[in-house]
Amino acid sequence: MNKPEEKSDFISPGAIVWRRFRKDKIAIVGLCGIVFLFAVAIFAPFVANGRPLVLFRDGILSFPALRYVFAPDTSEVIVEKLFNYILVFFLPACLMLMVFGHKSRLKWRAVAAWAVIAIVPFFLVGPRLEKSDWREGCANLAKGEFAIFAPVPYGPFENAGDPHLKPCRAHIFGTDQVGRDVFSRMVYGSRVSLAVGLLATALTMVFGIVVGLICGYFGGRMDFIVMRIVEIIMCFPTFLLLLILMAIMMDRKMEQSILLVIAVIGLTSWTGLSRIVRGEVLQQRAMPYIKACESLGLSIWKIMFSHLLPNITGPILVSFTFGVAGAILAESGLSFLGFGVRAPTASWGELLHQAFSDPLRYWHLTLWPGAAIFISVVSFNFVGEALHRAFDPKSD
Repeated sequence: MNKPEEKSDFISPGAIVWRRFRKDKIAIVGLCGIVFLFAVAIFAPFVANGRPLVLFRDGILSFPALRYVFAPDTSEVIVEKLFNYILVFFLPACLMLMVFGHKSRLKWRAVAAWAVIAIVPFFLVGPRLEKSDWREGCANLAKGEFAIFAPVPYGPFENAGDPHLKPCRAHIFGTDQVGRDVFSRMVYGSRVSLAVGLLATALTMVFGIVVGLICGYFGGRMDFIVMRIVEIIMCFPTFLLLLILMAIMMDRKMEQSILLVIAVIGLTSWTGLSRIVRGEVLQQRAMPYIKACESLGLSIWKIMFSHLLPNITGPILVSFTFGVAGAILAESGLSFLGFGVRAPTASWGELLHQAFSDPLRYWHLTLWPGAAIFISVVSFNFVGEALHRAFDPKSD
């Protein structure tokens, strides 16, 4: 007779960190802010759109906004398609996980298949320039016909009213200097901030982790030379270095885009992380498990990336959250000074730049972007501080 299996009391390190994290009310507030920011960015086409989401006219049911999900008419096509792909993939994938929850192998196969299928229309659907006034065209529909617009029926590039309108019923956040709806540009500006924050910080992680691992593990002359170079780079004020590099790029007639901003921020922000990773690796390097790996003849790269790296993920995750907040601030500052993403791409910093001539008169161009930047940065900082406490074994 088989004995009943005893319930294990083992709790994984990840579960311990999550238990500490969720007990922190400030952390939950920050996490809710981040989730809200992601929701706005991902569902932007359903929140603000100048085209009907659903149109029934002349007996034909159509979805005019759908084409521009797969082929957005914007200069920053890559970033827009990235968020639209997440939109197209995310909800069906969640539904599949719920439906096939009791069949683990089948559910992951379904999600993987949908991930491939969902990306196909982004390559097959071509861009098309269209300047139709859908609101005017749908104003006099016949009986039985209908059009369903997004809650904010204006696109981010659409001249929807008079310049510098104050908040009103038609434009709840007002309009900018050329009459574009500020709320719509705020919604799509969240995509720019998140893209720069996440991708630039990911680039920072790659360089910082690799340099820190190599210097910490090998030590010696290589460690000495590389760390002196890192210290020289750190002597320059980061934001000033960003301005200099962006000015050089613009002077060489390079295209001013989100990808360029991401590259510049990512390649100038890795030095601090490399020092953190190096310090953690120096501590772990002397641990018995590393000596055991070396005595077993494991390759250096396997030791660094399969054994050392998983044991220093705590400080890296904390640095990542703070890095995202710093990258969002850096992008907003560059756009405010005219060195960020190019017009007409929607950006919170670009809206602040429009109010520079008279901030009190154009207060609606100062308040809303400023509040969005404040909420985003504070949310990531709250989560970063909570992760720092959660990874600390003395926090219990």
